[in-house]
Amino acid sequence: MQLPSFNLLAQAILSGIFIGALYGLIGLGLGLAWGLLRQINLSHFGLVFLGGYLSYQMAASWHVDPLLALLLVPPLFFLLGAGMQWALSRFAITPFNSLLVTFGITVVIEAAIQGVWTADYRKLESHYAAMKFTVGSLYVPVPELLTLLLALGISLAVWAGMRYTDLGKALRAMAEDGPIAAAFGIDARLLSLLLAGACAALAGVAGVCLALTFTLTPSQIFAWVGVVFAAVMLGGLGSALGPLVAGVIIGVSEAVTMAVASPSWAPIVSFSLLILMLLLRPGAAR
Repeated sequence: MQLPSFNLLAQAILSGIFIGALYGLIGLGLGLAWGLLRQINLSHFGLVFLGGYLSYQMAASWHVDPLLALLLVPPLFFLLGAGMQWALSRFAITPFNSLLVTFGITVVIEAAIQGVWTADYRKLESHYAAMKFTVGSLYVPVPELLTLLLALGISLAVWAGMRYTDLGKALRAMAEDGPIAAAFGIDARLLSLLLAGACAALAGVAGVCLALTFTLTPSQIFAWVGVVFAAVMLGGLGSALGPLVAGVIIGVSEAVTMAVASPSWAPIVSFSLLILMLLLRPGAAR
């Protein structure tokens, strides 16, 4: 095994930070729903890809700037997420059953994407794709930098909202002890709808960022599940900043592994970290 040069290793670390930010952005909504709503929402991944395809369609057919899509897709997904939460609560879906139900929804979303856009690869073409600048000997692609800034800004905003606003305190109280929170006048049903809508909106943002950087195909939906689950579990359920930090750690670890060893070894990193964390903290998934 030959060690890479310093420049190659530094570039790999930078690339790991960028992909880790996307892991964290995708995992943010999933972790909030899991930690606060007690729902393992696999349809989150379907929504991410649906958001990516919608932003692709807007750019390809209507010449909408991808950054403008960030203002159009999330509100639509907020309504979609709130509607899904209403249906789940209407039928009193348990946390385990939510895993099965939302997996089915993901399959439906995948089939719908394939029916509309086919199984062919789709690439969002924008002027951002060719934009990059250098910092010393390192190349910084603008789409990946936008993803990092969005992930950092949104995670900090969610953290501040959860910590300092009455709405955030009510959400944490509802997650800690629902009956006691209801006794103090907290409307758990309304808060659940708002939180589910917000998580779906975050999926829409992540989808636009995904389309800016990666080629889209429906079959890739489930390829992201393992690594994002690892970021959520390592970062902590219901945490605002944890998935981003864990995602960056995983992304950098994978990138360095690919640079030092082989790309085929990269997936081992995230799953090894997840298994190790579950062995050391077996109650973390509850």
